[in-house]
Amino acid sequence: MSRVVTRRRTAAALVTAALLVPLAACGNDTGKKDGAGKSGGSVPKADLTVLAASSLTDVFNKAKAVYEKEHPGTKVTFSFAGSQELAAQVREGTPADALVTADTKTMDGLKADAADPTVIAKNRLVIATGHGNPKKITGLKNLTDSKLKVVLAAPEVPVGRYSKKVLDAQKLNVKPVSQEANVRAVLSKVELGEADAGIVYKTDAQTAPNKIDAVDIPDAQNAVASYPAATLKYSEHAKAAAAFVKWLSSPEAQKILRDAGFMKP
Repeated sequence: MSRVVTRRRTAAALVTAALLVPLAACGNDTGKKDGAGKSGGSVPKADLTVLAASSLTDVFNKAKAVYEKEHPGTKVTFSFAGSQELAAQVREGTPADALVTADTKTMDGLKADAADPTVIAKNRLVIATGHGNPKKITGLKNLTDSKLKVVLAAPEVPVGRYSKKVLDAQKLNVKPVSQEANVRAVLSKVELGEADAGIVYKTDAQTAPNKIDAVDIPDAQNAVASYPAATLKYSEHAKAAAAFVKWLSSPEAQKILRDAGFMKP
């Protein structure tokens, strides 16, 4: 009798085990799916390409190291240029996942391509001069001196548009020796001594403290530049791109921006 009972128990155990295996497998799959869903906040791994305004070059390269460390498996590659150049790339369908411009006007012109932009930082203008300010420039009015070689960004570039705005407001007629495609090109001209002065963002001037001096422009005469960030609707990594754009407004990213001289959005 005991043998029969033992056999029955063994058979029952084998049947139970056989039934539990597929159930356990299903349970594991469900768990994995639930886990991915719950972390809907968890960032998918991806290689992201972000088009960004030239004035963000230094600070975004610092932010990149922090973001990639926090999100293993995600790589962020930046393509820096003047905002107007970036807009042209977006319209041409250049492969990219997110966009950050140095003005809202450029971003507003891309509503068909960029989704829900958010301003992540602001900036102001300064006058960049040679190290030690050899020409003794003290303000915008000095830039009208015909003896000075002044370089500005082209009017279609955000910093060029801001520069024109502040000069026009003061009714100052400045004749630049050249008009550059982005703010870094303006800064470079002054650094190399090819120009006596140029109007750049405050944050750009701070990247070359040993090569140039920055002359502040009073707030009443200045302009505020806003930096909107957005995912691109044709991105192949929409969730990862959205996570990066959202992170740019996080306390950690904002601290990196503040430390670089950018103002709160």
